[in-house]
Amino acid sequence: MALVLVAGAAFLVWALTPHRAEPGPLAAAGENPSVLVERRDGAVVLAPAEDPSGTGVVFYSGARVEADAYVAVWAPVVARTGVTVVLPDLRLNLALLDSARAESAVDTAPEISEWYLGGHSMGGAFAAQHVGTGEGAVEWAGLVLWASYAIESADLADRDDLRVLSVAGGRDGVLIPDEVEERRPNLPEDAVIEVIEGMNHAQFGAYGDQAGDEEPDITDDQAHQALTEITITFLETS
Repeated sequence: MALVLVAGAAFLVWALTPHRAEPGPLAAAGENPSVLVERRDGAVVLAPAEDPSGTGVVFYSGARVEADAYVAVWAPVVARTGVTVVLPDLRLNLALLDSARAESAVDTAPEISEWYLGGHSMGGAFAAQHVGTGEGAVEWAGLVLWASYAIESADLADRDDLRVLSVAGGRDGVLIPDEVEERRPNLPEDAVIEVIEGMNHAQFGAYGDQAGDEEPDITDDQAHQALTEITITFLETS
């Protein structure tokens, strides 16, 4: 019993000390005149100031990473594509505990007609699992995985109705590219697979260093620029 209590306490300490958004990149994103950033019903919503595309992305944060930490990375994508991005708050910042959160997150942007689900790291894995189950009312058009993967039980390999993007970092020490490649058969055959050389795991967000990660060979700005271009190309070819 004592061990259970100790383990429970350790888990709470771990879960209640999340990675928070770096203030500089977050503030810069909020000052972008092409992007409207606001909080709606337990989510951060990034919407284009003009010419919305009608496409939206619900994006799950990585384990113990707050939703705000992805605002700076998604803002330039929103500005250039007109896509609306919803970054929902997850219970204890863990998609493991909130994998169906996307079903209610879409209500923050009822004007959107086409939805993608995605996520970083653990967030992406549980996004893939949710899409694969087919549970819920939303018909997902696609899946956006940043430094993440789908497990076999997600049952996505034979889907021909789902557009999928998977981006890995060449210097990722948390989820190494070889592990992403090993799980490649769990995605549809036509999934778009990209590797950004020199990029580590934490550079998929803007929340500082992460334990177990490798040192990157490129700057945060370079990593975010590469990720932006890949993601835009994918979304614009839908």
